Amino acid sequence: MKIESAELSNIAVRTNQYPEGDNPEFLLVGRSNVGKSSFINTIINRKNYAHTSSTPGKTQTLNFYFINEEFYLVDVPGYGYAKIDKPTQKKFGLMIEDYLKTRYTLKRVFLLIDFRIKPSEDDVLMYNYLKYYKIPVTVVATKYDKVKMKARDKQVKLIEEAIHLEDGDNLVYFSSVNKKGKQEIYDIIKSYLDE
Repeated sequence: MKIESAELSNIAVRTNQYPEGDNPEFLLVGRSNVGKSSFINTIINRKNYAHTSSTPGKTQTLNFYFINEEFYLVDVPGYGYAKIDKPTQKKFGLMIEDYLKTRYTLKRVFLLIDFRIKPSEDDVLMYNYLKYYKIPVTVVATKYDKVKMKARDKQVKLIEEAIHLEDGDNLVYFSSVNKKGKQEIYDIIKSYLDE
């Protein structure tokens, strides 16, 4: 798959601001600072298109990136960031729930977790929450390059013990530095575009 174009086409806080039409959508979820912006930039071959921030919790809207005028990557606010107050966290939760309940164009969720650490309770809750809605999930373990070779097996085991993948779901090890996992993500997206 070759990326020809990418634009941030819609910024939404409610359903009537979502894009129209029936282009396939792929949702990106993960805790704050897990590397969602770096993931987007790697997938669309741009350096700083989705802004990476040293301050977690920057994304406060649903951001629809229209790729190749064919499909959307949808970035949502990160979870698990302590400095965001409870009412705001609740608002984010409702925003994501509205999206999950109403988007028939949603094909798959990429759940980003940090390969360097054990999946958090929030990561496990999010996976189970997505399965409640019967949505196919690819768990993307980011920052793979940051773990030394001899420690990787241990991290793999931690992930497999924490998140029990259901049939049809899968795990991709990903690095925005050496581009590991990028082709696997392309292949997953393409499989839906070819349907």
